[in-house]
Amino acid sequence: MKKQDALQDPYIGDPMDRVDGRMKVTGAAKYAAEYELPNMVHAVLVTSTIAKGRIKSLDTKPAERASGVLAVISHLNSPKVPGFAQHDHPAEPPTGGQPLRVFYDDKVYSNGQPIAMVVADTFERALHAASLVKAQYTQDKHATDFDANVQKAFLPSQAQKNPDSHLADYVRGKKEAYKTGAIKIEAEYIQPTEVHNPMELQAIIAHWEAEDKLTVYDKTQAVKGTQRAFAKDWGIPVENVKVIATFVGGAFGNGLHTWPHETAAIIAAKKVNRPVKLMLTREQMFFMVGYRPHTWQKIGMSATADGKLTAISHEAIGQTSSYEEFTESTLQQTKMMYASPNVDTRYRILALDVSTPIWMRGPGEATGAFALESAMDEMAFALNLDPLEFRMRNHTDTDPDKKLPWSTKYLTECLQEGAKRIGWSKRQLKPGTLRDGEWQVGYGLGVGTFGANFRMAQATARLQSNGRVIIQSATTDIGPGTGTAMVQIAADELSVAPANITFQLGNSAFPHSPSQGGSSTISSVGSAVQAVCIALKQKLQETAVAKGHVAFQGAEPDKLLLQEGQLALSGSTAASVPLADLLNGQQELVLTAEAKPGDERKKFSMYSFSVHFVEVRVHSVTGVVRVNKIVSCADAGTIVNEKTAGNQMIGGAVGGIGMALMEHAVMDHRFGRYVTKDLAEYHVPVHADIPQIEVYFVNKPDPYTNPLGTKGIGEIALIGMAPAVANAVFNATGKRIRELPITPDKLMQQV
Repeated sequence: MKKQDALQDPYIGDPMDRVDGRMKVTGAAKYAAEYELPNMVHAVLVTSTIAKGRIKSLDTKPAERASGVLAVISHLNSPKVPGFAQHDHPAEPPTGGQPLRVFYDDKVYSNGQPIAMVVADTFERALHAASLVKAQYTQDKHATDFDANVQKAFLPSQAQKNPDSHLADYVRGKKEAYKTGAIKIEAEYIQPTEVHNPMELQAIIAHWEAEDKLTVYDKTQAVKGTQRAFAKDWGIPVENVKVIATFVGGAFGNGLHTWPHETAAIIAAKKVNRPVKLMLTREQMFFMVGYRPHTWQKIGMSATADGKLTAISHEAIGQTSSYEEFTESTLQQTKMMYASPNVDTRYRILALDVSTPIWMRGPGEATGAFALESAMDEMAFALNLDPLEFRMRNHTDTDPDKKLPWSTKYLTECLQEGAKRIGWSKRQLKPGTLRDGEWQVGYGLGVGTFGANFRMAQATARLQSNGRVIIQSATTDIGPGTGTAMVQIAADELSVAPANITFQLGNSAFPHSPSQGGSSTISSVGSAVQAVCIALKQKLQETAVAKGHVAFQGAEPDKLLLQEGQLALSGSTAASVPLADLLNGQQELVLTAEAKPGDERKKFSMYSFSVHFVEVRVHSVTGVVRVNKIVSCADAGTIVNEKTAGNQMIGGAVGGIGMALMEHAVMDHRFGRYVTKDLAEYHVPVHADIPQIEVYFVNKPDPYTNPLGTKGIGEIALIGMAPAVANAVFNATGKRIRELPITPDKLMQQV
């Protein structure tokens, strides 16, 4: 945070209300499916009812004859997507292999795959006609059962090609050294398939404005990535594809990949030569747009009698589809979180006849932390040691993986402050000791970490003669309050009231931004916003000096203020000049600036850290678990907005409760189809499940991560929460549940 004139309070750090909050609660905000284009029609997908095989025949005649139907599209008559015809059409990260080419051929790779699409003049007519399409299949034996096929897991292709890949087998010290340790544990942990389920369903409106010019209104977390993907698929210039995602109604990672339904809508628009709207149903969200993959993990751990780790072995197998290789950093936290001379990891993936997974908030790190942080608790119990003290004894002052100093690390402060706020002193070493009537009371903690990422980003500033400022960047806002934070950063740098700043986003025509994922938006786009504001002041200063205002000669950028339509100099009442005089008769001054990481990342290891403390109550008769209190503490560098950052931590805690206690996509392996396919059967937390959540930020800038000193919050808000709940349940009951979710039946089954 920069120092400003005594009369000008800093805006960074304020708990400012969301700049788009009123638009959202009044319905003025437009989401992908809410745009209305002239001559627009509607598409509805028909999906497969088998998990593997071929389409033998499609009876589309009744649908084609239905009222209002314009087209029924399938592999038999679909316009060809030029990119699909390439023999080598590799997927873009986060997957490898061959993406699903919708309506390309008769092959069926998973149950729920799009096999046809009806386009009609109204949604209701399209929906009815879609129900009339009948398919016959040549069915092959499918494999969807993880346990029955786990022996087929393999090393990802990326690691096969590159032994230095982060997915390759890793050894520091001796492999499996825990087996000869003085005190050791060994345990297996299961993370089931977990589905994103944001409020807004995936939707897209596709409009071919010309033969080679495409505009889409899409639910996406990456307008630039989506723009590039569609341009590549259709063989048209990138600049001829426009992607608009001004508002996104929640996303936890499923907007980070382009999915078959998006291409299907573009195909339909090409076929009928009209704008086409396609929105998935809630059931289709379970099959078509990714999920946290089912993952098996095993940890072996050893320590000395005085609580010093001597070895950790951690292996994981994650689920993927048969046509793409989805991978994630499940084992990263194990490599760098604790001081252990011997660490080895082994990561494999298992291809099944299912759709492709995708990152889900906290991604693989959240899955890995469930195993690691549960194992740390189990080891502490074996040592008869407080699990907080055990972690403190194994704290690392440098990154043992990269062998670099941390840029900053205030994890100890998080541990100490969180313990005080949760009432950790009441926790008993012996499980099942604390009771409140029929309720058993327990305390647990879980540590989380995620890379403090910083990616190249650009922003444009448009300074108007009346002093108003418009800033543009192609980033999206999936809920963290991105627009609000950017306004605060600009207000802070320019000394302009936030009410006079507008941040425009979610449009591929704006300057480059990375996807909103990986906890990097504030660091990346925020740094670009700060950079363009500094460039703007410097340009005005140069102009002022050129016009004879010598008081501005050599002034430092942080002394320049834009106040009341004037360029002023902090500490000087005489040095000011109207902005209109500096714009040389133009309506606005437009500048674009870029921010990107430097060499600091070669010198320091950069991570955000979190600790989640949980108090639970478990009913001794029914096994019902209630989370009674949560304290989430974060070392995330400079906090730009205390309120929206707190929202992020609370949201992550809610997601962690779902991960720990409720969420599990259950598949009927006879058909390879989920039976939990709506929000009645697939349980997510509701208000009654959420307790008091207290958030604490260290709020100390990191001098090396980026010019703002920020580190990401979005992922660490969830990473470590599920094991904190599991550890608290063990402390309450003495029952260790290693397969999520922790449901009453599992607690009742344990002796």
